[in-house]
Amino acid sequence: MNLKVVRIFFAVGIGGAFGTVLRYALNIQTVSFLFPLGTLIENLIGSLLLGFLTGWLVHVKLNDIWKAGLGGGFCGGFTTMSTLAADFFGFFGTSQLNIAIFYLSTSIFGGVFLAFIGYILGEKQNYRYQLSKKAGGIN
Repeated sequence: MNLKVVRIFFAVGIGGAFGTVLRYALNIQTVSFLFPLGTLIENLIGSLLLGFLTGWLVHVKLNDIWKAGLGGGFCGGFTTMSTLAADFFGFFGTSQLNIAIFYLSTSIFGGVFLAFIGYILGEKQNYRYQLSKKAGGIN
Protein backbone atom coordinates (compact mmCIF):
# COMPACT_ATOMS: atom_id res chain seq x y z
CA MET A 1 0.00 0.00 0.00
CA ASN A 2 1.48 3.35 -0.99
CA LEU A 3 1.75 6.40 1.24
CA LYS A 4 -1.06 8.32 -0.50
CA VAL A 5 -3.56 5.54 0.24
CA VAL A 6 -2.47 5.47 3.87
CA ARG A 7 -2.94 9.24 4.10
CA ILE A 8 -6.41 8.97 2.55
CA PHE A 9 -7.38 6.27 5.07
CA PHE A 10 -6.09 8.47 7.88
CA ALA A 11 -8.01 11.52 6.56
CA VAL A 12 -11.23 9.52 6.28
CA GLY A 13 -10.75 8.27 9.84
CA ILE A 14 -10.10 11.74 11.25
CA GLY A 15 -12.97 13.28 9.27
CA GLY A 16 -15.25 10.42 10.32
CA ALA A 17 -14.34 10.94 13.97
CA PHE A 18 -15.27 14.63 13.79
CA GLY A 19 -18.50 13.87 11.93
CA THR A 20 -19.46 11.18 14.43
CA VAL A 21 -18.81 13.45 17.42
CA LEU A 22 -20.96 16.17 15.86
CA ARG A 23 -23.72 13.62 15.13
CA TYR A 24 -23.61 12.40 18.72
CA ALA A 25 -23.80 15.99 20.04
CA LEU A 26 -26.88 16.64 17.89
CA ASN A 27 -28.53 13.39 18.99
CA ILE A 28 -28.05 14.26 22.66
CA GLN A 29 -29.98 17.50 22.06
CA THR A 30 -32.95 15.68 20.47
CA VAL A 31 -33.11 12.45 22.49
CA SER A 32 -36.24 13.53 24.39
CA PHE A 33 -38.34 13.60 21.21
CA LEU A 34 -40.52 10.57 20.45
CA PHE A 35 -39.45 10.97 16.82
CA PRO A 36 -35.80 10.50 15.71
CA LEU A 37 -35.45 14.18 14.86
CA GLY A 38 -31.68 14.18 15.35
CA THR A 39 -31.13 11.42 12.80
CA LEU A 40 -33.43 13.11 10.30
CA ILE A 41 -31.65 16.46 10.71
CA GLU A 42 -28.21 14.83 10.47
CA ASN A 43 -29.02 12.97 7.29
CA LEU A 44 -30.63 15.98 5.63
CA ILE A 45 -27.81 18.39 6.57
CA GLY A 46 -25.21 15.77 5.61
CA SER A 47 -26.85 15.31 2.20
CA LEU A 48 -26.85 19.06 1.61
CA LEU A 49 -23.21 19.35 2.69
CA LEU A 50 -22.02 16.40 0.61
CA GLY A 51 -23.89 17.76 -2.41
CA PHE A 52 -22.24 21.15 -1.89
CA LEU A 53 -18.78 19.61 -1.54
CA THR A 54 -19.31 17.51 -4.65
CA GLY A 55 -20.51 20.46 -6.72
CA TRP A 56 -17.68 22.68 -5.54
CA LEU A 57 -14.72 20.35 -5.20
CA VAL A 58 -15.21 18.53 -8.49
CA HIS A 59 -13.77 21.63 -10.18
CA VAL A 60 -11.27 22.69 -7.53
CA LYS A 61 -7.72 21.42 -7.44
CA LEU A 62 -7.84 20.23 -3.87
CA ASN A 63 -5.75 17.34 -2.66
CA ASP A 64 -7.59 13.98 -2.83
CA ILE A 65 -6.75 13.49 0.83
CA TRP A 66 -8.83 16.54 1.79
CA LYS A 67 -11.68 15.51 -0.51
CA ALA A 68 -11.81 12.04 1.05
CA GLY A 69 -11.55 13.42 4.58
CA LEU A 70 -14.38 15.90 4.07
CA GLY A 71 -16.69 13.77 1.93
CA GLY A 72 -16.34 10.14 2.89
CA GLY A 73 -14.93 10.95 6.31
CA PHE A 74 -16.79 13.89 7.84
CA CYS A 75 -20.06 13.56 5.91
CA GLY A 76 -19.98 9.77 6.19
CA GLY A 77 -19.46 9.97 9.94
CA PHE A 78 -22.07 12.69 10.39
CA THR A 79 -24.83 10.88 8.50
CA THR A 80 -26.16 7.48 9.47
CA MET A 81 -27.99 5.01 7.29
CA SER A 82 -27.95 2.27 9.92
CA THR A 83 -29.79 4.38 12.50
CA LEU A 84 -32.30 5.42 9.84
CA ALA A 85 -32.97 1.74 9.09
CA ALA A 86 -33.20 0.80 12.78
CA ASP A 87 -35.59 3.69 13.51
CA PHE A 88 -37.73 2.78 10.49
CA PHE A 89 -38.07 -0.84 11.56
CA GLY A 90 -38.72 0.28 15.14
CA PHE A 91 -41.76 2.23 13.93
CA PHE A 92 -42.73 -0.54 11.54
CA GLY A 93 -42.45 -3.22 14.25
CA THR A 94 -44.72 -1.28 16.61
CA SER A 95 -47.35 -0.80 13.88
CA GLN A 96 -46.66 2.92 13.52
CA LEU A 97 -46.77 2.60 9.74
CA ASN A 98 -47.65 6.22 9.00
CA ILE A 99 -44.66 7.47 11.00
CA ALA A 100 -42.39 4.81 9.44
CA ILE A 101 -43.37 5.78 5.89
CA PHE A 102 -43.16 9.52 6.63
CA TYR A 103 -39.72 9.13 8.23
CA LEU A 104 -38.29 6.97 5.46
CA SER A 105 -39.72 9.01 2.59
CA THR A 106 -38.69 12.33 4.17
CA SER A 107 -35.18 10.99 4.73
CA ILE A 108 -34.75 9.60 1.22
CA PHE A 109 -36.52 12.20 -0.91
CA GLY A 110 -35.47 15.09 1.30
CA GLY A 111 -31.88 13.85 1.26
CA VAL A 112 -31.76 13.52 -2.52
CA PHE A 113 -33.43 16.92 -2.96
CA LEU A 114 -31.03 18.64 -0.54
CA ALA A 115 -28.03 16.91 -2.14
CA PHE A 116 -29.19 18.34 -5.47
CA ILE A 117 -29.61 21.82 -3.97
CA GLY A 118 -26.19 21.49 -2.34
CA TYR A 119 -24.64 20.48 -5.65
CA ILE A 120 -26.12 23.55 -7.37
CA LEU A 121 -24.87 25.80 -4.55
CA GLY A 122 -21.43 24.19 -4.80
CA GLU A 123 -21.34 24.78 -8.55
CA LYS A 124 -22.28 28.43 -7.98
CA GLN A 125 -19.58 28.76 -5.33
CA ASN A 126 -17.04 27.33 -7.76
CA TYR A 127 -18.22 29.74 -10.47
CA ARG A 128 -17.76 32.73 -8.12
CA TYR A 129 -14.37 31.37 -7.09
CA GLN A 130 -13.25 31.05 -10.71
CA LEU A 131 -14.47 34.59 -11.50
CA SER A 132 -12.56 36.05 -8.57
CA LYS A 133 -9.42 34.17 -9.67
CA LYS A 134 -9.70 35.64 -13.16
CA ALA A 135 -10.21 39.11 -11.70
CA GLY A 136 -7.02 38.71 -9.69
CA GLY A 137 -8.69 38.41 -6.30
CA ILE A 138 -7.40 34.91 -5.56
CA ASN A 139 -4.17 33.25 -6.60
